[in-house]
Amino acid sequence: MPVTVDAPVIRAARPEDLQALVALFAADELGGHGDTCKASARADYRVAFDAIDADPRTCLFVAELDGRVVGTFQLVVVHSLPARGALRALLEAVQVDAGLRGRRIGEAMVRFAIGEARRAGAKSLALTSNKVRLDAHRFYRRLGFANSHEGFKIGL
Repeated sequence: MPVTVDAPVIRAARPEDLQALVALFAADELGGHGDTCKASARADYRVAFDAIDADPRTCLFVAELDGRVVGTFQLVVVHSLPARGALRALLEAVQVDAGLRGRRIGEAMVRFAIGEARRAGAKSLALTSNKVRLDAHRFYRRLGFANSHEGFKIGL
């Protein structure tokens, strides 16, 4: 049974959050993205953060509990020609501190993302999830997401 915590504060990420965000991704054992807290990688993360921050179509959010970053996600809203030029939203990089999973922080973040996508006028919200993240798949289904498409990617 999930344990509810006080509702996290969800807000746009700020530059001073970057170290905490990187730590969330570096601690992810299933992600396989090679994230690291090493000083040699800081410039790469800063460049990415600045690019995200400068793009009006995307927003990087954090979830905070007691002033500590405990989760993050990125929301991208783009036009698409199908569906008569509908706006579509993409939910990316959803991550919750591993020690706090199961406490409805992720649910608060995803519900917030759904609300933001609706406010932006998006007609759908899509996400991808690594095939090994079975708990995440159950989580997304519980929140109303359907496994409606097969995803593909290629490394470049």
